[in-house]
Amino acid sequence: MSNDEDNDTGKRWRLNKPFVGISTFLRAPYVEDTDQLDADIAVFGVPFDEGSPYLAGSRMGPRAIREHSLRFAGGDNAGIYDPTTRRTYLQRELSERRIADVGDADVWPTAVEHSFDNASALTRQVLAAGAMPVMIGGDHSVTYPVVRGFDAVEPVHVIHFDAHLDYAPFVHDLRFTNMHPFRHIAPMQHVLSLTQVGIRSLRTAIEEHEDSLADGNKVVTMRDFLEHGPQGVADSVPKDARVYVSIDIDVLDLPLVPGCVSAEPEGMSYAQLRDTLEAIAGHADVVGFDLVEVNPPMDIATGITSYLAAHTMIEFLGFICMQPRWLDRHPR
Repeated sequence: MSNDEDNDTGKRWRLNKPFVGISTFLRAPYVEDTDQLDADIAVFGVPFDEGSPYLAGSRMGPRAIREHSLRFAGGDNAGIYDPTTRRTYLQRELSERRIADVGDADVWPTAVEHSFDNASALTRQVLAAGAMPVMIGGDHSVTYPVVRGFDAVEPVHVIHFDAHLDYAPFVHDLRFTNMHPFRHIAPMQHVLSLTQVGIRSLRTAIEEHEDSLADGNKVVTMRDFLEHGPQGVADSVPKDARVYVSIDIDVLDLPLVPGCVSAEPEGMSYAQLRDTLEAIAGHADVVGFDLVEVNPPMDIATGITSYLAAHTMIEFLGFICMQPRWLDRHPR
């Protein structure tokens, strides 16, 4: 087919190489007004890194991950083919434009609570439109306002992938850093349980660990994970339970994520994370997820951390959208 020929839909065909066009996630249509949102999945960014106490830069994560997602978006949006499984994922979602990019929450520098209110409001708007929220961070502090935005729908269990607990106590009015989000999330009335997976950092404070356990959370260290495996993580929540998943890119092993300032040794391989996300998607009803802590200015020239982040999000979406419960809600 030449560039001058039309396809079966009557639209002009484009090659759409990754370096061409506007960077929406997977080249999904951009929907600026959520009142007009008609999609099954709504991707949005929270480009905020004022919660990072070490090196800024993760505010650029949403843009970089969107750019790398274009490398997966074919000219005809025919889906994502995996030669290992011989499956094509997200075929309907892409070909029928059931994924939308609704842009970014409005971030007001130094007005942290206002920025967080905007992130919660955007989450609520996506849910009110009947779409599944998929958030790109930003530092990990932004998971708190997004999970808060689920307060108007049915309760959820939260599964948190990370090298760190992010459960620091509130001291001297320090409440909104990337060390605090799950201290906020665990006591929310609409959060039924919190499972923290991949924990291993030697920079963990004993108070964080003891407090998380005392509050009834499940803490799965890397040693625990290696003993019980992906299905053990999935089984930490009831079968078919509604689950929100938060993925800090530093759950992966340090050499895999040079564009993450908080990376730690002895983390998961990509295959271990992928298999665990697949197990969760098969066991539970995933109703939203995020991926955070990609820091593009720290990444090497190829942007492999942003690429790996996009890869993770796309595979997880593929696993979610192939489940019978998803197909029942979204018949083809």
